[in-house]
Amino acid sequence: MTVAELLQGAAVVFALEGLVYAAAPGFMRGVLARLAATPEAQLRVGGLIAAVSGVALAWAIRGG
Repeated sequence: MTVAELLQGAAVVFALEGLVYAAAPGFMRGVLARLAATPEAQLRVGGLIAAVSGVALAWAIRGG
């Protein structure tokens, strides 16, 4: 994976997140409020699961 591909992936994430904020700002405000109320340990586990899933998906797409 090159730096350019990594930046392209980040750009897609930013674009999708921006679209959700533009289309449903009230929904996102509620999501962020629930996120702020979530215990730190639960956020950490969720983040690790998301990170491992993302790496596995990227690896699988590239033909691992």
